[in-house]
Amino acid sequence: MTIPADLLADLRAAVGDAHVWTDPARIAPHAVEDRGRWQGHTLAVIRPGSTDEVAAVVRLCHAARVPMVPQGGNTGLVGGGVPDGGVVIAMGRMNRIRAVDPLNATLTVEAGCTLAAIQTAADEAGQLFPLSLASQGTCQIGGNLSTNAGGTAVLRYGTTRDLVLGIEAVLPSGEVLNTLGALRKDNTGYALRDLMIGAEGTLGIITAAVLRLFPRPAATVTAMAACAGPEQALAIFDILRARCGDTLTAFEYIERFGIKMVLDHLPGARDPLADPHPAYVLIELTSPDPEAGLDARMERALAQAMEDGLVPDAVIATSQTQAQALWSLRESMSDMQKHAGASIKHDVAVPVSRVAEFITRGVAACRAHMPDVRPCPFGHFGDGNIHFNLTRPAAMSDADFLAQYGAFNRIVHDLVAAMGGSISAEHGIGLAKRDELPRYKDPVALALCRTIKAAIDPDNLMNPGKVLAMTSPATRPLERIA
Repeated sequence: MTIPADLLADLRAAVGDAHVWTDPARIAPHAVEDRGRWQGHTLAVIRPGSTDEVAAVVRLCHAARVPMVPQGGNTGLVGGGVPDGGVVIAMGRMNRIRAVDPLNATLTVEAGCTLAAIQTAADEAGQLFPLSLASQGTCQIGGNLSTNAGGTAVLRYGTTRDLVLGIEAVLPSGEVLNTLGALRKDNTGYALRDLMIGAEGTLGIITAAVLRLFPRPAATVTAMAACAGPEQALAIFDILRARCGDTLTAFEYIERFGIKMVLDHLPGARDPLADPHPAYVLIELTSPDPEAGLDARMERALAQAMEDGLVPDAVIATSQTQAQALWSLRESMSDMQKHAGASIKHDVAVPVSRVAEFITRGVAACRAHMPDVRPCPFGHFGDGNIHFNLTRPAAMSDADFLAQYGAFNRIVHDLVAAMGGSISAEHGIGLAKRDELPRYKDPVALALCRTIKAAIDPDNLMNPGKVLAMTSPATRPLERIA
């Protein structure tokens, strides 16, 4: 199938010839997931440069009944940005910082700004935008908003949804929704901003947002402590939370298998402690007060954990270089897993009080199904979000292991549901979990989601096939390639 000639001419008139791509080689990278797990297809890639241009493109596609897939940096992990026919609307040209208001502590940005560029703009204004992801140099804020991204600082600052005051979005009809008010309080009807955030582009295309800023940290302390496993890690977290309050910004859990993969494959990586240990926690305290005494707080908390028999050894970074080296062990883990063979990955959340229990029971259940599987649970322990990843047995082929994806999903997700958790903590639903959602989501809530989708996008043209299994004649099943 090719894009209709009259539509192609109208799209070029709307955004300029240079920004409508149809060459197969040029559009190919936009049709596959970043990790190569899903292969889609698209008729064209459209690159609008303004909200007006996005609206014009959407009106044209709506009139022609051509599906549209909004796409940011294409760094998503659940296939939410993979096109299923139609056109890709790539947002990278819309990368302006529209306004900086340090006194109101807000930054108004366009959807194509990379997260790193926004962090830099906030820093130049003497402020902090706390969202932090491993892909921040490539991912775009529109995608972060559309997936309600989490990251390493949720413990203190919340998810992306908590960092947004207002949005601008183009609806499937081509109308522009403008809720860009920079207000902390606005009780004028439904929270349409929150409806768009986390919708994965299925209700419209976010084009701009007003982001909340925070005082820039003037003091930071980073430490890594060894422990025997998740139960001890949870007890350490309880001590840190009690002693350090809201200066506790990050608390990340890592098991030895994950550390060893990084040590084996990341050039320059060094073991954080003199001896290996079953598990580790990466801790960060921050404060805007340079006299907050964070070093002393960290030392006292770790001393208590050692006295309680929870921490056999720990290291506190004495320089920014050392702190970065500790963080590198955590942030490089997902990439380094590739060297150990295929992984079956789960992004799940349970109540913080049950996260240790979940890891223990999850590992036991997966090993009961496949004794030689190599579990690699890690992640945002302090907010209950664990990346419960499973690496194939050393002697098994990737293909044979990946054939067990459905079985492991059932084991892990059923346990998560039984513990009052969520099968998607921060990555979204996309394609990967779309068919799992009806099993775990409240049926009334799911029906309401379908009602909202049908009301806003009755023709199912906006990122069809994602999140909700609602089909349209213009789509066909995507090919799963891994």
